[in-house]
Amino acid sequence: MINELEKDIARVLVTEEEIRTRIGEMGRELAERFQGKNPLFLGVLKGCFVFMADLVRACPVNSDLEFIAVSSYQNSTMSSGRVQITHDVQQDITGRDIIIVEDILDSGNTLAFLKNYLMTKGAASITIVTLLDKPSRRAKAVDADLAGFVVPDEFVVGYGLDFAQHYRNLPYIGVLKPEVYTK
Repeated sequence: MINELEKDIARVLVTEEEIRTRIGEMGRELAERFQGKNPLFLGVLKGCFVFMADLVRACPVNSDLEFIAVSSYQNSTMSSGRVQITHDVQQDITGRDIIIVEDILDSGNTLAFLKNYLMTKGAASITIVTLLDKPSRRAKAVDADLAGFVVPDEFVVGYGLDFAQHYRNLPYIGVLKPEVYTK
């Protein structure tokens, strides 16, 4: 049975099983990198929440969690290039190893901004972890230290990623039909 959300999906790009397997691998890699440390997982809301929950559970190290909310899309399919913090970090990050957890690295505007912002707040190191990497859209010189999947230049939703606050609850990454976002 096709549910209400799935009717708008052109095709599944990354399956639920592929996501689960890759996040397990990423968690183990982060555990090796941060063994004996106490990193701060910093989730970029809202898109990161599903990925971050699974990633943190897959990474057996002592760690803290924190969230930051930024906006550069304003319900559009293209970044405005102007990043605004709508919810800031609530604790002192001076001297902390920060693992930024992002749903997708696209233009790079948000992550370039965040990396600079967090370093000025005193972070000891920044590690960028993203579920999806879309290098064809990169406008800023930012790379992920750890990426789940490289995806083509298509509008993707699901597993936390949205269009106009919808589709986040799909258990896979799907390509959204163009007629949905060009209305």
